Formats: sequence, C-alpha cells, structure tokens
Amino acid sequence: MNRNLRIEDVSLTDTGLARSENEDCHASLPQQQVWLVADGMGGHDNGRFASQAIVEAARSAELPDGLEEACYALGAAIHAANEKIYATSREAGKMMGSTVVALVVRGGEFAVMWAGDSRCYLYRDDQLIPLTRDHSQVQELMDRGMLTPAEAADHPMRHVLARAVGVQPELQVDAIRDTVAKGDLFLLCSDGLHGVVDEAEIAAILKEHGSDGAQKLIEASLERGAPDNVTVVLVYASEPTMLVLAGEGSAR
Repeated sequence: MNRNLRIEDVSLTDTGLARSENEDCHASLPQQQVWLVADGMGGHDNGRFASQAIVEAARSAELPDGLEEACYALGAAIHAANEKIYATSREAGKMMGSTVVALVVRGGEFAVMWAGDSRCYLYRDDQLIPLTRDHSQVQELMDRGMLTPAEAADHPMRHVLARAVGVQPELQVDAIRDTVAKGDLFLLCSDGLHGVVDEAEIAAILKEHGSDGAQKLIEASLERGAPDNVTVVLVYASEPTMLVLAGEGSAR
C-alpha cells in the first residue's frame, strides 16, 4: 500500500447533440480527495436542480481524514440531498431525481459510492474493471437470467432506473472499498458515455491516451450522435514528483 501517491484529475462535460441543456453535474474536489458525477432527470430545470443539489451537498460536507468516516459523511450529504430533492418534487408536483457516483481516496485506499446508472471504472494493467453495477430494471432482469448482455444493450427499458436520488423518501447508496495502486486510472461517467460507447472502445481509448483521454471519450460519444448529456471524470494515481536540491559543493 502506497500512501504517497500523487492524484491528478480532469473533468469534462458536454450537452450532447440531442439535448438543449445539460442536466449533468460533476464535482472535482482534490483537496478533499473526492470526485463525483450526478446525472439529473426530470427535464431541463428539474434534472439540473437535482444533480446540482447533490454536488452542492458534497461540496459543503466536512469529510474526515479516515476513509470510512469520510464515506459516512459523504453518504449523509447524499441522503440530505435526497430529502431536499424529494420534498421539492412533491411541492412542485413534478418528477425530479438524479443518479450519483462518487470516488473517495484516502492514502492508499479508495471507496466508490453510487445510486443509479452513472458508473465508475478502474483501468489497471490494461484492463477496464467495472466497479459499479447499474441500479436499473434491465440490470435486474440480467441478474435474474432473463436477459443477455447483448439483449440488454438494445432493450427499450435500458434507461429506466430502479434507484436514484430524490425519487423516494428513503435511499440506499451502495459502496465498495479497495486499495489504490500506482498507475490506477479511475473513470467516473454518466450514461451519456457508457450508453453509446462500449467498454472495449473505452478501454482502447484509455490504453492509448491514459489520463489525457477525457476529451477523446467525449468525442467518441459525439461521433455516435450523443443522444444524452455526457460527463467524464478521470482520476489518475501516480508516483509523487521528487524535487532534489543540490547542496553547496555538490556536482551540478
């Protein structure tokens, strides 16, 4: 376990080619070692309100140094956003909600928390590893053996969520925890990416471009018509840069 890794990140979002406004929101909080993507739903202002409520809650949360404690604090912020979105939705008489996926890094460990179908992948040793499982009706059908992955890819209900922030008074947020290794590249994204660009191509782009691949991932979505907003966050763990100062009388 390396507790001295250098963490770098890049975040990009695009409205896409079919939507008039962007309902996605993302947060890059390197000082807190937290990165987040939220994909709003409910149409225009309603979806944007929901995703922004999650990001604002995360930004205002005080996160402790410990990984488990930080996850509890971030989870509390997401639950507070759930209550706010649900109450606003009831008052307005309009459906609104949002997915969320968040990465928390502490020393040599990380945790991923999510609800909905925004995803987190880990690219390690030339392998793209899914760290999340979609909370969607199609995923539930796949889990029951009623759909194959090929059938799910084009299923008319593939965008129908089984869980999201703000649509119910109570929310369950899933989480996983593991260690960080030198060279790890995390990808957080909305379904505007993984819904149109398959995992083999995502892996190929990351293999070629590494942590500089965010724009290429956005472009891949746009090349396929980008029917939804698309958001990409890349978080890269590398060796820290060492600065060596030559003392007096040392060779230069």
